[in-house]
Amino acid sequence: MFVPIILGTGRKGANSEKVAEFVFEEAKNYGFEVELIKPRDWLDSPFTGEMDEVKRKKLSDIFKRANGFIIVSPEYNHSFPGELKLLLDNFYEEYAHKPVGICGVSVGQLGGARMVEQLRLVCIELSMIPLRNAVYFSNVQNFEKEKETYREFLLSMFDELKYYSEKFGQN
Repeated sequence: MFVPIILGTGRKGANSEKVAEFVFEEAKNYGFEVELIKPRDWLDSPFTGEMDEVKRKKLSDIFKRANGFIIVSPEYNHSFPGELKLLLDNFYEEYAHKPVGICGVSVGQLGGARMVEQLRLVCIELSMIPLRNAVYFSNVQNFEKEKETYREFLLSMFDELKYYSEKFGQN
């Protein structure tokens, strides 16, 4: 089962990138085939979302092959970063009827909960199936000391992602 993991920020060295790498490893250990997608590697213009046609075709092929998705994103001002929206908006049919798990990342107590709620609405508009089981990485400044506590939550999300992927027969 192929599940791309989309990082929600283009910032280098962001805390959410460390979380995305952890989610990547956990998803791989779960048995998913994974690929980490970073907006900065794909968007030629972080202001307009423009993509070179070769990059667009390659990423389209990756997303078409996907059985589902995981998005790991920080919360910026109660929402998600603009570069994530620009990346997502480059595609549509590639997402249709595929499940998506969302991981919120925040330095605060809520773990990006407001971002997760906002992003779910966008995912629905893109014809994705947002999972009930999101994972909220709060107090991310302490992530290295606390990351083991997130395994159980990730497992629930992975199980749900697998269920919906199998249920709707993607790929």
